[in-house]
Amino acid sequence: MKATYGAALTGLAMAGLIAACAPQMSGRVQARNDFNALCVDCHGADGRGNGPAAGGMTPAPVDLTRVAASNGGTFPRLQVMGHIYGFTPGRSESPMPEFGDLLDGPTIPYDAGDGNPTPTPVRLVALMEYVEAMQQ
Repeated sequence: MKATYGAALTGLAMAGLIAACAPQMSGRVQARNDFNALCVDCHGADGRGNGPAAGGMTPAPVDLTRVAASNGGTFPRLQVMGHIYGFTPGRSESPMPEFGDLLDGPTIPYDAGDGNPTPTPVRLVALMEYVEAMQQ
């Protein structure tokens, strides 16, 4: 009887762990899918700016693995989300498409470091975090 009870508790604990991880995992999967659908053509699967559409682009697509290195070692989360969304002040020559409408949907409160959480599309935050994870 004790073995059955212990197995049941272990099973419940595992189910709870899987349920707790499911939203985070689906966010990562969605971010990977969004990256593949929206970014790979220009930035390449590895994010280095070597996608199949990159040849001849002026300016060349950014090497996404070097964003933090190009910013003094700090990944500029808000700036990256702005570029993905389509807010590129002073860069009207940028060939970067605006993806904001494609990433709109449910929002989460996102604090960009100023202490004021702002409703931000979940997919936009997840895609930014996906790019952040590529940093070398």
